[in-house]
Amino acid sequence: MTFHYQSAEEIGQAYRTSDVTPIDVTESLLSRIEQIDRELLSYATVMRDQALEEAEAATRMLKDGKDLGALHGIPIAVKDLCYTKGTKTMGGTAVLEDFVPDFDSTVVSKLKSAGAVLLGKLNLTEGAMGGYNPRRQAPKNPWNFSKWAGSSSSGSGSATAAGLCTGSLGSDTGGSIRFPSAACGIVGIKPTYGRVSRYGVLDLAQSLDHVGPMTRNVVDAAIILNAISGLDENDATTRASQPVSVDEIKNTDLNGVRIGYDHAYSYDDVDSEIANLVLDTLEVFKDRGAVIVDMEMPTVEDYLGAWKVLCSAEAFDAHTAHYPSRSEDYGLWFKGWLENGAEVSAVDYIAANNDRIKCNTLISEAFSEIDAMICPSTINFPHEVDDSVHYGPMDSMRGTSFQRFTVPFDYNGYPTISLPCGFGSQGMPASLQLVGKPLSEELICKIAYSYEISTEWHMRHPFS
Repeated sequence: MTFHYQSAEEIGQAYRTSDVTPIDVTESLLSRIEQIDRELLSYATVMRDQALEEAEAATRMLKDGKDLGALHGIPIAVKDLCYTKGTKTMGGTAVLEDFVPDFDSTVVSKLKSAGAVLLGKLNLTEGAMGGYNPRRQAPKNPWNFSKWAGSSSSGSGSATAAGLCTGSLGSDTGGSIRFPSAACGIVGIKPTYGRVSRYGVLDLAQSLDHVGPMTRNVVDAAIILNAISGLDENDATTRASQPVSVDEIKNTDLNGVRIGYDHAYSYDDVDSEIANLVLDTLEVFKDRGAVIVDMEMPTVEDYLGAWKVLCSAEAFDAHTAHYPSRSEDYGLWFKGWLENGAEVSAVDYIAANNDRIKCNTLISEAFSEIDAMICPSTINFPHEVDDSVHYGPMDSMRGTSFQRFTVPFDYNGYPTISLPCGFGSQGMPASLQLVGKPLSEELICKIAYSYEISTEWHMRHPFS
């Protein structure tokens, strides 16, 4: 029996209604990782022995009538930014390649408390930014090995799409859950800022960083989100939230839900295939009872440049223990990013933060008459990559405008969900993004699920 493309719900049902055990599923996925990941390169560290121990414990608990819920015995992997006690957390760098935390990050601790089995740590761009350190591996896009797998949660996108875990955790500072989710054809939730603790997660830019789930379907993403959400005394930025109701998500009646769509924002200067696929989704939402509202987004491009100032300055601050003292150990791309951050003045940072505030205010006004907004996740399909791109200096292949659908919602911390909405003529997935108001994850998951079950895109996989 194969489990690699089964959902958490399906696997959980098998545990409770058949002879299938967490040991069976974990061994199956570990075998698949061994067979496939030698080429895909999604894992930084496979935690085989620990995973089998956790699977054995989960199996014993179920036999003893102790059921921890929807993630009990479900094999998960996490981006290698998340501290794992006794296992390396390298953050895609060389400077941290020997760093072994003595405690688990809050998100890892919460996954374990929910009964999940941790398969391992997933590769990423250096420091969760752009480009790879020459000592680290660059994950492949499972749909086409010559195409971009997204940044920076590239390993999370690749492993999840290829069935090397049931779900994963990624992080998003300027699009790093949404880019790999879009590139690899999976579901990714960037939660409301503060809904998920960042304690024990390596920083890129503290005021922008979000941690969230990446899965192959909407319900699994919601299940993982519930497990990792909540107040944390170790992270003063966290906020209380109600769990997402899976039953409510599955109620696909969208009667009266007001979904905003700005045609110019979602269409102009966007790949025409992506723009048309997103436009086509409006009919599905109308059929479910939603009201499509013509809205007007502010000209966000006027504010995107501030992101580089904020992110690079905060990244420089996060790496002061190693940069510039060990600058030679950084890859060309991320070293250039830190150099940029080192040059940001207080005046520059204040001006950039003011631009961020202006952008947030304008978007808040644009959202005043809607419940959620629909737009693409990216302006283009994944571009060609090779080692010269992965390990080369900072490039302009994507450009600032590439972040028009991502950065504004890192600025204001609004929740988003990205999910596949078709395929282009070259066989690469296209992605739809739904944006909600703070702590409206249940609503945007409900809207996303209503689309998902109306299509077959989530059932397509890159290989057997």
